[in-house]
Amino acid sequence: MRRDHRGYWETTVDDVTPQTCYTFILDNKREIPDPASHYQPQGVHKPSQVVDHDAFMWTDAEFKGIDVSQMIMYELHVGAFTEAGTFEAIIARLNDLVDLGVNAIELMPVTQFPGERNWGYDSVYPYAVQNSYGGPHGLKTLVNECHRRGLAVILDVIYNHIGPEGNYLWGLAHYFTDRYKTGWGNAINFDGPHSDEVRTYFIENALHWFGNYHIDALRLDAVHAIYDMGARHLLQELSERTNTLAKATGRKLCLVAESDLNDSRVIKPIELGGYGMDAQWCDDYHHALHTILTGERNGYYSDFGTLRDMVSAMRDGYVYCGAYSTHRKRTHGNSPEGRPDGQFVVFSQNHDQIGNRMLGERLSALVSFEALKLAAATVLLSPYVPMLFMGEEYAEDAPFLYFISHGDPALIKAVRSGRKKEFREFAWKGTPPDPQDTQTFMRSKLHWEKRNNPQNNLLLEFYKALISLRKGTPALSPLYPRDIEVYGQQTQRIVILDYKKARDNIACIFNFSAEDTTTSHPMLRHTLEKVLDSADTIWGGDGTKTPDVLDAQTQITVPGLSVSVYRKSGE
Repeated sequence: MRRDHRGYWETTVDDVTPQTCYTFILDNKREIPDPASHYQPQGVHKPSQVVDHDAFMWTDAEFKGIDVSQMIMYELHVGAFTEAGTFEAIIARLNDLVDLGVNAIELMPVTQFPGERNWGYDSVYPYAVQNSYGGPHGLKTLVNECHRRGLAVILDVIYNHIGPEGNYLWGLAHYFTDRYKTGWGNAINFDGPHSDEVRTYFIENALHWFGNYHIDALRLDAVHAIYDMGARHLLQELSERTNTLAKATGRKLCLVAESDLNDSRVIKPIELGGYGMDAQWCDDYHHALHTILTGERNGYYSDFGTLRDMVSAMRDGYVYCGAYSTHRKRTHGNSPEGRPDGQFVVFSQNHDQIGNRMLGERLSALVSFEALKLAAATVLLSPYVPMLFMGEEYAEDAPFLYFISHGDPALIKAVRSGRKKEFREFAWKGTPPDPQDTQTFMRSKLHWEKRNNPQNNLLLEFYKALISLRKGTPALSPLYPRDIEVYGQQTQRIVILDYKKARDNIACIFNFSAEDTTTSHPMLRHTLEKVLDSADTIWGGDGTKTPDVLDAQTQITVPGLSVSVYRKSGE
């Protein structure tokens, strides 16, 4: 191979077919796979295989994507979503998701990781699709089938670190720097000497997923661990390149950031000094909802737990907009004022908030059936972009645990030790399941047959009703200009979310107390008719107590842990 003036090595090889396997030999000594491999059919340490991306017969030309503000997302783990744990097996369940009402699935990372089971955040080949899931052809087939059904596909990608086992970028060039540290060790070099080539490696990766796999949106893992002090932040450059590709192809391509900074700069347009991300996950919304329903206050939950937090989350997205954080022991966040509601993705559960619990308990193991319905409504009737985690729609009770299948004994030991250390601040008791144990993975798989149990099916139908109400009510769309008022009654633990649109008025009355509570709407402008009550017997409740018609003089008795939804008469 020949080295050019920028440090790239190249050569031309004849008679290469799509099944050709190859390695690189460094200094006539060390033989390694291609760090930019598109396929590792035998795992992370074996030869790479050539992929002909033009060979796949796409049939999705009519699908142009979905604006992130109009998405109803469904996060899933490929290995745990079905018994088979493959892309092909997901396809058999897509009609169930369409019937539920979601219009976008979000795949936890599918890039090649060591072994056959992993959350995906230990992946070491950012361009390669996991062999045990079905490889490149399997992912393309899944995306094609999603688009045929009108489902967008969001892919979780990791640009803040590379996993340890099988990481052949170490020592190969200047991919890492010791100037910054992350939870995974030395940070990726995005702003130091030779960083142009490193940035290109990751930006081209995003374009690779958009182009070769027709992915509609990328969820960028932990962007707060992307360290870039340069004048043009990596996220900004990525936004610019993505927008250019979107214009060239006529497709809607989106970037969704995971960030714990509460920094609106992440989602501000580039022309306003931001990084131009289309949306971001909003952990504050989850924390406010989780603590008020469960009463948990350990770890990072110590910053939350009051009704005031829930009101702030519904009103602003962020709860911490420059206030002092007890958990962080410093002032945290800035104001998201001016940012559209459609830029905040909210949830009551996700892979992190379940899987990073010591025993991986879902919300269904922590709260009552009535509280599950209340949580669903708080997310799906919010002014933001809702996301569900696989199985929550029917109260799946299998845990979602952290699992790996590493081959390095020292690394396995370090992961076990590290997980135990992470749990200390939450004061959880017991012994965490062994991440390396196959049974830990098997216990995390969904039990689809539980959807047919009476109470599980009742919750599933409730989710369908909420999603249908959201889709059929223009006022609930984040695309509409914000005209929302949020009223909180701390003593009564009542929150009223009032959508005041010119032709549509929706009032959602949430009771976060376990007791029946009598209240009134403080500033009602129209007579409203009830369209949904989670306490109704049709939804497995004890019976409705809220009136069918609501006006400014009406006293409302709201059953404990319930939500009632009213809409302007005649609409």
